[in-house]
Amino acid sequence: MAELLDGRLLAKDVEDRLQQVVAAGLERAGRPPGLAVLRVGDDPASGVYVANKEKASARVGIASHGAHLPAGSSAATVLAEIQRLNADPAVDGILLQLPLPAGLAEGPLLNAIDPGKDADGLHPCNLGRLLKGEPGPRSCTPAGVMALLARARVPLEGARAVVVGRSILVGQPMALMLQAANATVTVAHSRSRDLAALCREADVLVVAAGRPRLIGAEHVKPGAVVVDVGIHRLPPSAADGPSGRGGLCGDVRFEEVEPLVAAITPVPGGVGPMTVTMLLVNTVASWRAAFAPPVAGAGGEPAAADPLADLLP
Repeated sequence: MAELLDGRLLAKDVEDRLQQVVAAGLERAGRPPGLAVLRVGDDPASGVYVANKEKASARVGIASHGAHLPAGSSAATVLAEIQRLNADPAVDGILLQLPLPAGLAEGPLLNAIDPGKDADGLHPCNLGRLLKGEPGPRSCTPAGVMALLARARVPLEGARAVVVGRSILVGQPMALMLQAANATVTVAHSRSRDLAALCREADVLVVAAGRPRLIGAEHVKPGAVVVDVGIHRLPPSAADGPSGRGGLCGDVRFEEVEPLVAAITPVPGGVGPMTVTMLLVNTVASWRAAFAPPVAGAGGEPAAADPLADLLP
């Protein structure tokens, strides 16, 4: 039976460490870290995601400075709100919740976020820092995947890694992070020729194709580690009843793949919780950089280990 890479369990551990960091730095900083999640419109799923992020922030001591703009807001209105948050000294992290309403282009608005406050790690400056191996906020989902692999002690140096998916949100930064860990990386996608053969070469297979149940037993090498980034809601079945919502699935056919591999992420409960947690890590890291609260003990005590050392670039 495969080891389950439990994102919920690791997220709880990281939240506990974030609480320690915030508590240790409050006196010197004079304020808690601040995260602003900017939501535009009334997409129901976005409402749930924003609420979950704000609850997670509260658990670790991060103040929420978010705003909710109406669906009809102009690009100028959203840009003005981003600029206000950029200038607010109480805000350390800004996230523009996607998707945006029709008519609003996300690119210019994401690029308007101060790179130092880019809690999602998606600003071109921060993607460039990732490419160059420089410190900076990291894309939350691939950073969460790396944390899961590290917790499971999955050897990456010299390993063959295949990333299925080439989005700027997950696939591309995921490949860069695996390369930085000295893995040999192939980026594939749903149109790759003989995708199954490519995937079977992987010691570590990360699937972020956005295609429900794309990857099955024919795609995996026995003993590989499989990380499923996808999450999709299936249509209701007759068993769900007239008001049923249907179940959740990933990009991987879990029931086929799990018996073959050494470790795998469940859906839900795998990568998803870590995506939110790495958003908090980026925010706290930005706050700590601004005030540089000491990690060492006070009064000449020996230096304490940095609780976030394994999560930061």
